[in-house]
Amino acid sequence: MARAIGKEDLPMTARSLRPMGFDPVLLWLLAAPAWVLLYTSLVPLADLAFGLTPLARDTRLGEAVWFFAYDTPKVLLLLTGVVFAMGIIRSFFSPERTRALLAGRREGIGNAMAASLGIVTPFCSCSAIPLFIGFVSAGVPLGVTFSFLIAAPLVNEVALGLLFATLGWRIALTYLTFGLAIAISAGWVIGKLRLEGWLEPWVLTIQAGGAGIPAASVTWPDRIRAGTEAVREIVGRVWYWIIAGIAVGALIHGYAPEELLASIMGKEAWWSVPAAVLIGVPMYSNAAGIIPVVEALLGKGAALGTVLAFMMSVTALSLPEMVILRKVLSMKLIVAFVTVVTIGILAVGFLFNLLIA
Repeated sequence: MARAIGKEDLPMTARSLRPMGFDPVLLWLLAAPAWVLLYTSLVPLADLAFGLTPLARDTRLGEAVWFFAYDTPKVLLLLTGVVFAMGIIRSFFSPERTRALLAGRREGIGNAMAASLGIVTPFCSCSAIPLFIGFVSAGVPLGVTFSFLIAAPLVNEVALGLLFATLGWRIALTYLTFGLAIAISAGWVIGKLRLEGWLEPWVLTIQAGGAGIPAASVTWPDRIRAGTEAVREIVGRVWYWIIAGIAVGALIHGYAPEELLASIMGKEAWWSVPAAVLIGVPMYSNAAGIIPVVEALLGKGAALGTVLAFMMSVTALSLPEMVILRKVLSMKLIVAFVTVVTIGILAVGFLFNLLIA
């Protein structure tokens, strides 16, 4: 049985902060309103930064630069906030206790709960990664975290609202059903494969060193120090991967060849679905951003199942997402994730085209 922990069990860096004259409690009390202010001002700040350049916003390069200026602070702010919160949570629950709380539940319940959480978090794939990293580092089962990672960009209220407004409730409901099915089933399959050993070693180290059942001697200032240490440890390891991934996404966002996409997916051939998925994977957009492209493709005669498969691959399997995930997951685990989700997306595209025909 896991023993209760005391202050001596906290990370060395966290325990040494106060002797150095550093007060994390005061820091976070000051940082919290600054975080909220920055996050709610991302668009005007991006406009301000873009205004310092000689570029025009209506050019491809200009759109790519603005996207980078907006998305970089957004994702880094999300990562910092989520990792800090998960660091505090880990001071209450160890991985062992988390597993004990999940014991006895029917298979798939955790996946369904994680996918449902993804619906109410309107994140693109890169923005969902901070929560994914926080879940994994806190010892949440890997398959459950993947259900969230897939559902968050794939199905959310913004995408469903736009689909309803532009294409009708039947398509919106169909997309919701198939999107949740992919997120739940793919996460369930990955969980069944027991691939936790394919996480990067530093993530496994964080999991193994998680705090145990708390004792009364662990105070809230101690927990805040633990959250601060989690930010230093995790954000310090992945921030440059995040910037690299967003840079790739910004270039794709600004230079995506929409005319070529329409010409390929406008052909109702058997290869149109896999071709749409292959084209969608290197792209980067959130569900709301890709819906106008979806509407244009349908207007040019593309098959609905093909277009939905394209939309799912763009939002759930983006190249920038893979670049960022590489710091957390081994290449073998990334390949397994992409393979499972791709099979689900292909099945949706073929099945939907068959049903519509």
